[in-house]
Parts: sequence; structure tokens; C-alpha cells
Amino acid sequence: MNTINSVITKMMDYYKGDPKRIQHFIKVYQFGKLIGEAEELDPKTQRILETACVVHDIGIKASEEKYSSSAGNYQELEGPPIAKSLLMSFDYSPEEIDRICWLVGHHHTYKNIEGLDYQILVEADFLVNAWEDGMSREAVVNVRNKIFTTAAGTRMFETMYLS
Repeated sequence: MNTINSVITKMMDYYKGDPKRIQHFIKVYQFGKLIGEAEELDPKTQRILETACVVHDIGIKASEEKYSSSAGNYQELEGPPIAKSLLMSFDYSPEEIDRICWLVGHHHTYKNIEGLDYQILVEADFLVNAWEDGMSREAVVNVRNKIFTTAAGTRMFETMYLS
């Protein structure tokens, strides 16, 4: 089994009995993969992006247990150490793990987005959240204007929500 499939399997075990969370990260992963490939990321950045898409919400369980909330700021706080622990059992370099954990710790921060992997992770998450959260058309337009910058992500978002 390749590494990303092994991470997906481990995350499915982590969210055992929670199909909503499993389906969410699978969708974010697939959108992130599509956007990254369309934007022609280099293989290392693509690997980091895809893995971050799979583990981006890993802090939700700890956030709900500690704070009775899955708010983004709690996810960003609780997620990186859990992600690091999970990723240490795979063939990621320390630099890759650091970047993935950094992305997990920032995926709900939309100011000063640094790097195409970060941008695409945020876009992929919004592609899924807009549907799952039932965003109004006004909110969708606002998100498109304030968040989306990649050609592929913007096209996907507009195709799904603004056509």
C-alpha cells in the first residue's frame, strides 16, 4: 500500500464510527489532489499537500473532548501534535512532518497564506465546507472573492456553487 493510502487507513481507524469526519477528509483530500495536480505542484509539495488534506482536522476529537468545541482555533492548537505522532510511523522526512503539522495548525487561518500547499488546503476545505455547512449564496461569493486564488480551485468552486 502506498503511503497516502496508509495514512488514509490510519485516519479512518482514528475516526472509526464517525462517517461524517471520514467522508469530510476524503473529499478534502480528493479536491486538494485535483487542484495540486492542476496547478502542477512539484512532487514533494504535492505529497505534503495530500497528506495535510487527509489529516487537517485531526485535532477535532481532542478539541471536542477538552473544550466541548470543534472550533477552528482549537483544532489548530490540538491538531499538530496528534498529526506528528501519527505521521512518525510513515516514511516522511522531519521537514515534511514539520510542514504538514504547520499546515494543520493554520488551516483555519485565512490571513497571510504562505505557500501554494497552504492555499490549496484552504481552498479544498472550503470546497467541501460550503456544501456541508449550507453556505448562503452571499457567503459563497464572499469566500470566492476573499479566499480563492488558484485557477483550478476557483473554477471548481464556481462550477459547484455559482453556476
